[in-house]
Amino acid sequence: MPNYQKPWAEPYKIKVVEPLKVTDQAYRTEKIKEAGYNTFLLRSEDVYIDLLTDSGTNAMSDYQWAGMMLGDEAYAGSKNYYHLEEKVQSCYGYKYLVPTHQGRGAEHLLSQCMIKPNQFVAGNMYFTTTRLHQELAGGIFVDVIIDEAHDPSVILPFKGNIDIQKYEDLIKREGPEKIAYITVGAPVNMAGGQPVSMANMKEVSEISKKHGIKVILDATRNMENAYMIQQREDGYKNKTVAEIHKEFCSYSDAATMSAKKDLLVNIGGFVACNDWDLFEELRNMVVIYEGLHTYGGLAGRDMEAMARGIEEAVMDENIKCRVEQVAYFGDKLHKAGIPVVLPIGGHAVFLDARRFYEHIPQIDFPAQVLAADLYEVSGVRAMERGIVSAGRNAKTGDHNFPKLELVRLTVPRRVYTQAHLDVAAYAVEELYEKRHEAKGLNLKYEPKYLRFFQAKFEKKD
Repeated sequence: MPNYQKPWAEPYKIKVVEPLKVTDQAYRTEKIKEAGYNTFLLRSEDVYIDLLTDSGTNAMSDYQWAGMMLGDEAYAGSKNYYHLEEKVQSCYGYKYLVPTHQGRGAEHLLSQCMIKPNQFVAGNMYFTTTRLHQELAGGIFVDVIIDEAHDPSVILPFKGNIDIQKYEDLIKREGPEKIAYITVGAPVNMAGGQPVSMANMKEVSEISKKHGIKVILDATRNMENAYMIQQREDGYKNKTVAEIHKEFCSYSDAATMSAKKDLLVNIGGFVACNDWDLFEELRNMVVIYEGLHTYGGLAGRDMEAMARGIEEAVMDENIKCRVEQVAYFGDKLHKAGIPVVLPIGGHAVFLDARRFYEHIPQIDFPAQVLAADLYEVSGVRAMERGIVSAGRNAKTGDHNFPKLELVRLTVPRRVYTQAHLDVAAYAVEELYEKRHEAKGLNLKYEPKYLRFFQAKFEKKD
């Protein structure tokens, strides 16, 4: 037997390629300045390796592309809707489906249907668009994640878990009638892609049923969560990802979904639920904002691609490839001494900007600086997940100061090779060596909502 580790390869082969534009640093210095040091405002053609997001940036399979040619573009009753409905029912287990153009459409509908003014919405750490939709509907978000999730150096197998005591304290303090629902994100994006255990989800479900509170699953990356349960939680090693995923969903009453992640498509989402009355409200409201309930703002071909994406996403080899590719990238950076969030999550590697740029105070936006600097030196695009993303306090108008000040390097599914990740890792290491040269930023322009998308900055003197 050979004395080296057995090699591993992706469970697919490349059929179509897209050329990448290679630029020099002088060019990138000009472009990031024009973009106000906000990587969202760069043109994609000026990016070499794009790790901004895994939302809608995935490569679809030949099976999905073939399905696109079978799009039934009827305004009402498209056969692709019924195929998608069938796949959601069999894979997720929910009875009713309302498609939307993407995840935030689903969040908006659910928030409007379920939240009354001044009700509380519990959740395991906020997500930007989710919290905003909840607040716009009159809700008050309450973080009930375990404390360890806010510490990037703590290593726990299920760092995204709900803190049961925090949740019960909220119910006791405010009363169950004042709680619209609890949202469980699995895994938790803003904590570094940290998973939730099956045991924790089951306990949350039991407590919620006892008090008549609905459990809403953010199922956007739940198949990644299922894989990590398979690898880390007792009793699930011999179960398939599909089985684990469906069991996890069974402990919730409804789910929002951005299909642009797990389901390997470039557009699409849905709300799914088991309650007929909620479904009635959702399918009435979707007509106002998205389109008829049998298309929800999507073309028939896009719904077909989603239905086929569900089939592929729960295949064990596919999800293993996805999560392990991210683990390879994260381990490479961690072994090089780069401060990252541990354990490595399922969809991205998160750089700890507080430790990376220790000399830059949080008020000077260190994560924003780091994302901009990384693009400037390498052409690799990443995303800020710190004080800019946290926004401002809705009552006082002051900055929210999150404990986590991160830069997210997100790996699109089936898009980049190991060599691309090696190049990105080298760029981060190179930047870390000269980290003391970095300077903070001033906020130059701030939009009213979700400022991280469009804000502009300028360098401090």
